[in-house]
Amino acid sequence: MDNVLSDVYDDRVVIPDAQMNLFGLEPKDIIARQPAVPGVFFDAPDIELDYDIAVICMSGGKDSLAALKYLLDRGFPASRIELWHHLVDGLEAADSFMDWPFIDDYCVKLAEALDMPLYRSWLKHGFKGEMLKHNSRSHPHLVGTPDGVVELPRNAAKEATRLRFPQQAASLQTRWCSSALKIDVGRRALTCQERFIDKKVLFVTGERRQESSNRAKYNQLEPHSTDTVRKSARPLKPRHVDAWRPVLHLSEEEVWEMLCDWRINPPVPYRLGWGRSSCQTCIFNGDRIWATIAHYWPERVQEIAQYEEQFGTAISRNGKTVVERARLAEPLKIDDEQALRQASRHDYELPIFVPEGQSWTLPAGAFSGVSAGAS
Repeated sequence: MDNVLSDVYDDRVVIPDAQMNLFGLEPKDIIARQPAVPGVFFDAPDIELDYDIAVICMSGGKDSLAALKYLLDRGFPASRIELWHHLVDGLEAADSFMDWPFIDDYCVKLAEALDMPLYRSWLKHGFKGEMLKHNSRSHPHLVGTPDGVVELPRNAAKEATRLRFPQQAASLQTRWCSSALKIDVGRRALTCQERFIDKKVLFVTGERRQESSNRAKYNQLEPHSTDTVRKSARPLKPRHVDAWRPVLHLSEEEVWEMLCDWRINPPVPYRLGWGRSSCQTCIFNGDRIWATIAHYWPERVQEIAQYEEQFGTAISRNGKTVVERARLAEPLKIDDEQALRQASRHDYELPIFVPEGQSWTLPAGAFSGVSAGAS
């Protein structure tokens, strides 16, 4: 950071909610003398971009796209950016179970359009393999690198049983899909590659505070869990890794404005009416999304329902099955025929950027408030 920004952020701390409520204050109003933890900043919308490599966690949703655009707009060289995509369903399954069928190929086509490297990583056998774990160890991680895919065994993992869906919760032990299929995989992708040693790495994700009360408490800049230079005076494998959430402070309106200025086509889920772009059958889906999936893709709901019956536990914490929840609401009316066709295909066939001469159009899911996707 430059000196002025550094002084501002060094003085910012987060005051407990009860204390702020007592005085009628917002986090932005609170200024103290010292940061709670050195290197941790609650607000850091602009930082000094003196990094060797920037890793963008690319989900294919609007916020990860905006995070990439935010970095480019601030002059970070595109040649030092790489996109990482975590495959929720793994690469072994023939059909999607949780995620959209096209999302992997969308990220491939996006990287090609931007002339940026894309590295995919996943937990072997994906979501379903982890969910069906029964008195067994978790499967290995597979990590894409410049030299090919590396398989990382998990010999220290203990035998355990899941046989249930993850549940809506802030705890990543309960909401294990985020930790097992994304966070742990990303962490090992950093620690297994010698190319990050003696480098300064920026690890970028696209969360926004506006999305939930939980994300409203996130720090915008902090040392990543794989950072070693601030954990030890003489680390054996020195890695300087900062985790930055560049769009954390932005509103949804500001994100859509960025994508409009970039002329990037709104991702398919938003064109279908989804308010968020997460897994198609995300555990956070509201009743209307389940009704829509049951209407247009009934086989996806039936597969979830079969596992609910097998486990004796619903995907929802309120105990209602997906079939019951689908009956509680009217499905979305999808008028975008192109997006509807694409939603069932594995190969992504739509243009990444709006073609010359065509207008950029705000998708049906923008500002919809329809519950879809993790918070």
